[in-house]
Amino acid sequence: MAANRIGKVVLDKSLLFLCDMQEKFRPTVKYFAQIVEVSNRVLRTARHLDIPVIVTEQYPKGLGVTVAELGIESEKIIPKTQFSMMTPEIKEFLERHKDRNQVILCGIETQACIQQTALDLLENNYQVHIVVDASSSRSLVDRKYAFDRMKDAGAFLTTSESMILGLCRNAKHPKFRDIQKIIWDSAPDSGLLNPAQ
Repeated sequence: MAANRIGKVVLDKSLLFLCDMQEKFRPTVKYFAQIVEVSNRVLRTARHLDIPVIVTEQYPKGLGVTVAELGIESEKIIPKTQFSMMTPEIKEFLERHKDRNQVILCGIETQACIQQTALDLLENNYQVHIVVDASSSRSLVDRKYAFDRMKDAGAFLTTSESMILGLCRNAKHPKFRDIQKIIWDSAPDSGLLNPAQ
């Protein structure tokens, strides 16, 4: 019980969920390019560390496909119309990885699909880690209060670099040199400390 409240991320217990980073959101979601860049850092880390990844697309017929910058051709992509990522296909994915109970969550929109996914996962006893500099909304007010809501519900809010280093745990990790290249430059500003929020 105490370990759940601490929220220490564990490499071999983790999964990465990438939520709805699609072309049609590019002009309307705040800090979209930065969110994609930071999500890409987390994705590249997951690939180096063999963390299973799942990607969703919200109504791709109308909202387009996942942005090319993420290069998700090798990942399983689940189309959906509901806001939560917890579709039957995702539940099957979780069942195939039932030894993993921590979900790292990135994407859009924070007050809709991210929040509903986080709440569903928490309800099903998963530990949820929201990468705040890899999650956004059309409105920064929605983004801020969604983070507050998810934290109150028991999700852990973290930054990409904190998450990446938490997964490695040690500079002696055999993949650390590859990971170090990913975070060598600081993550781009994604408006988290914008006073206009």
